[in-house]
Amino acid sequence: MAGGWAKDGAVSEQIEASIDDELARMKARKIPLGESFTHCAECEEPIAEARRAAIVGVKLCIECQNERDGAIKTRGGINRRGSKDSQLK
Repeated sequence: MAGGWAKDGAVSEQIEASIDDELARMKARKIPLGESFTHCAECEEPIAEARRAAIVGVKLCIECQNERDGAIKTRGGINRRGSKDSQLK
């Protein structure tokens, strides 16, 4: 496959780099581990028994978790190739 100015295997390296970046981003997310809290770590309100049973290691009540989820910003895509059509968007 013709790659223009790209060296041999550049496309595979770009794909692997994208996968590595996404895996690193996923691993960086804080996943609840351990025993569930009986009271919220932020507001100290009791966490419902059903929530503690459903989610292992839960630390936040539903209200605080909803606030935290709403604060997550979406990230833009990364174009490693720099193709013209992506620059026009």
